[in-house]
Amino acid sequence: MKIAIITRHAITNYGSLLQAFATQKVIENLGHSCEIIDYIRFDELYSQHEKTLLKHKKEWNSNLVKKFIYLMLRQPESIAAGRRFEKEQHRYLNLTRRYNDPEELKKDTPIADVYMTGSDQVWGPIENGEYDDSYCLSFVKDESKKIAYAASFGRTEITSKLKDYYKKWLCRYQYIAVREDSAVHILEDIGIHAYQVLDPTLLMTINEWKKYMEPIKHSKYVLVYQLHNDKKLGKYAQKVAEAKRLPLVRISSSFHQFTREGKFVWCPTAGQFLSYIKNADCMITDSFHGTAFAINFNTPFVEVLPNNNTGTRNMSILKLLGLSDQVLKDDDNLTLAFKEIDFTIPNYKLEQYRAESIRILKKMTEA
Repeated sequence: MKIAIITRHAITNYGSLLQAFATQKVIENLGHSCEIIDYIRFDELYSQHEKTLLKHKKEWNSNLVKKFIYLMLRQPESIAAGRRFEKEQHRYLNLTRRYNDPEELKKDTPIADVYMTGSDQVWGPIENGEYDDSYCLSFVKDESKKIAYAASFGRTEITSKLKDYYKKWLCRYQYIAVREDSAVHILEDIGIHAYQVLDPTLLMTINEWKKYMEPIKHSKYVLVYQLHNDKKLGKYAQKVAEAKRLPLVRISSSFHQFTREGKFVWCPTAGQFLSYIKNADCMITDSFHGTAFAINFNTPFVEVLPNNNTGTRNMSILKLLGLSDQVLKDDDNLTLAFKEIDFTIPNYKLEQYRAESIRILKKMTEA
């Protein structure tokens, strides 16, 4: 079978890139050929990204001077990171031709036996705050087979208007598998059955991921991988590093994080990113995929839930594997970072859920 996947693969984010790569690899391991639909809207190109975000930042969008300052501060780093990630995308992903507009997808739809909505927050709002039904496969003919694997809404509360939107598009799918238990409940509420499955990055074992790891210079260190702007995370990571008498290393694709705690490593390759997590003495993170890789690699970690109400996906995987105790509740609780995590039961559960998720994916992709 030839499977075409639309997902959020082109964001300058390691989770976005590696979830797309993992989906591709697992599908190929099932004996199918696979292409990632290289759909990047004009307003989401890395050259336009900050301009799109600026429209929703009232404090910077009030006059021309503030707009100019914002773009001067943020756009160069966004473009530089975008270029680096674009190289990684072409290195790891089997991409179709580039599509920049929903109409292009409709006029020249990639030929495939199965069309899939891939993983991550594909059914949430895009960068401009709107919803793009291309991620609901609106460009695919009714008679074509449509499936979703590990899709996410990125939120737990859905308005009645959004319920109608999702019902219109998602009822066209033959199979739907989602990543969070909250997504299962959302779909049940609108009369659509869904499986709950693992994020695709967890479908690959540590031995499979080791093939793609690349050397790093650091030996023993505390790692901070942060996506959200929460000052307490960096302060806590600094305290942990001092208590362990180890250097604190911060990895990020956002250059402005160089002002935060830790020795800053900007935009490591995907292979280096994996190595940083694998070799850390302890990782402090608010990232879902950071957490997923830490669990997969049996790296000790402390989970600092995001401060913007997007922590549902983090809690979902922690509950599923019995690791909810790793969530930081007290900023002074350094013992959490020193605790030796027994991964025996989480590893067993992960193995079981991995086998079941692959079984479901295999069922969905069969003719």
